[in-house]
Amino acid sequence: MTDRFEPLPFSELEEKIGYTFRDKSYLVTALTHSSYANESHQKNGVCCNERLEFLGDSVLSFIVSSYIYGAFPALDEGRLTRIRASVVCENALCEFAREIGIGDYMQMGHGEIVTHGRERKSVIADAFEALLAAIYLDGGIECARTFLMPKILPALEKANRNGDDDYKSRLQKIVQQTPEELLEYVPVSEEGPPHNRVFTFRVLLNSNLLGEGTGRSKREAEQNAAREALVLLGEIDEKDPS
Repeated sequence: MTDRFEPLPFSELEEKIGYTFRDKSYLVTALTHSSYANESHQKNGVCCNERLEFLGDSVLSFIVSSYIYGAFPALDEGRLTRIRASVVCENALCEFAREIGIGDYMQMGHGEIVTHGRERKSVIADAFEALLAAIYLDGGIECARTFLMPKILPALEKANRNGDDDYKSRLQKIVQQTPEELLEYVPVSEEGPPHNRVFTFRVLLNSNLLGEGTGRSKREAEQNAAREALVLLGEIDEKDPS
């Protein structure tokens, strides 16, 4: 990605994702960051993608939930929840967004572009959800499913293979090798509107900071903090999204 001020043609993204919009306004809105809408002062009906992102979060959860419910009939609610969390978290959505280069097609304000907004994880993860919602509104749930499933299947299969061995569990196993060590997760902040809260947690080892993570739930924030700690300890690679 670059700091270009003009996005790449939307038609190029349609070709890349294999879906052509009947109503192009859905696509335009999905790819419009709030910074662009704000700088445009809502001229000509310019709207940002935040409402679509809100809807996309639910569409994503429904498609993933319905798939894993049928694909893993022997798993209990807890395991299903953890598997779903592995592909609806910001890290996973960011990887999906990068695969299609969604940042290159986004309309952004000047300030957001020069501060590398096209590469920011939260920005492109939200845009991916907005794009999913746009496809759903334009073509229905089956079109949204067709777009999403090839991207999430490898991640779902990997999550099922890993079982309960999530980041917090992996970090805990390492710490337990030395019984006197104290591991704790500390809340740092809680921001955003009620429908789109963002939590930040730190993980401390004997009061020493190991990692910090954000997420749309407390659990996701703790998981991301644990992941950062595992990267610091050399247990996983920084580029590993799962």
